[in-house]
Amino acid sequence: MNMKKIMGAAALLTAAAATAAPYHVTAPMADDDEGAMVYLVNFDTDERIDSVLVADGVAEFRGTIDEPVLARLLLDGQRYCTFILEEGGIAINKERDAVGSMLNDRLNDIGRQSSALAAEYRTATDDASRQAVVDRFNAFMQGALAENADNPIGYYIFLDQAGSLSREEFAAALAKYPSFASFKRVQRYQKSFDRQEATAEGRPFTDFEIEYNGETHRLSDIVGKGDYVLVDYWASWCGPCIRQTAVIKDIYNQYKDRGLKVLGVAVWDEPDATRAAIAKHDLPWECWLNAGSVPTDLYGIMGIPCIILYGPDGTIISRDKQDDALRAAVAAAMEQK
Repeated sequence: MNMKKIMGAAALLTAAAATAAPYHVTAPMADDDEGAMVYLVNFDTDERIDSVLVADGVAEFRGTIDEPVLARLLLDGQRYCTFILEEGGIAINKERDAVGSMLNDRLNDIGRQSSALAAEYRTATDDASRQAVVDRFNAFMQGALAENADNPIGYYIFLDQAGSLSREEFAAALAKYPSFASFKRVQRYQKSFDRQEATAEGRPFTDFEIEYNGETHRLSDIVGKGDYVLVDYWASWCGPCIRQTAVIKDIYNQYKDRGLKVLGVAVWDEPDATRAAIAKHDLPWECWLNAGSVPTDLYGIMGIPCIILYGPDGTIISRDKQDDALRAAVAAAMEQK
């Protein structure tokens, strides 16, 4: 290699080093987490950035990063916290909030303001007052999204809102912020709308297969066999999922002797955590473990719980209903039976 090429290569290396910013992340862990593995992953791509063992009650990461990214810590495969991996010292506190760096502190401030508005909503005494708070909240979040469209905060807010949007609303939001179209999770949202349409109420069920611990389960083993089947796609870490188990228990107890079958399918969850939740909440129906993202990809499930009622021939009778709406859908189906 001649001198000119050597100097050119050195210049490229110097430029690359100049763009890489150092970070230092510390997260406190419980005593029984000592020696456990903690992963630092890219929230968007799920790619592993680093991994460490908990030592002296702390998970500590050091490295460099070219630009801020939304990241997540996984403790033994379970979600621990989500934050922005960026330059500087980042401390994860006991509430699992990241503090001490510019974008994380800004995100925490947005969280505090939105929580204050949520508190106002809970104390409002009439519908007009509640609607006024909702309008202020929506305006505030749209402003925060616009102000941070060029950094991970904007991406985080965009994703948080995407789960409640229709296909048309999502397309309009993406047209307003086209830079988000390059993100993997946003692309998965787009595909999910197609899958939701293919598995909407009135459509035939889509089969899937799960293999775990030497056993294979297929949805067609239980759906389309002449019974109404209520399938709860859930995870142990999901608070709304756990709350819906009380509703499903009522439905199960009311209709189990009239031919209704109930099945749990654990998605995005670790088998040991699923087993612990089944025991803790005394779930009496069968549950398939370690389904991962197989059912959620096929059914376009963007948030859980997703509760689907299948008819005797496998037709999807009800989807995405909870609480009294779910009770009513099951009651109507069982009356037909």
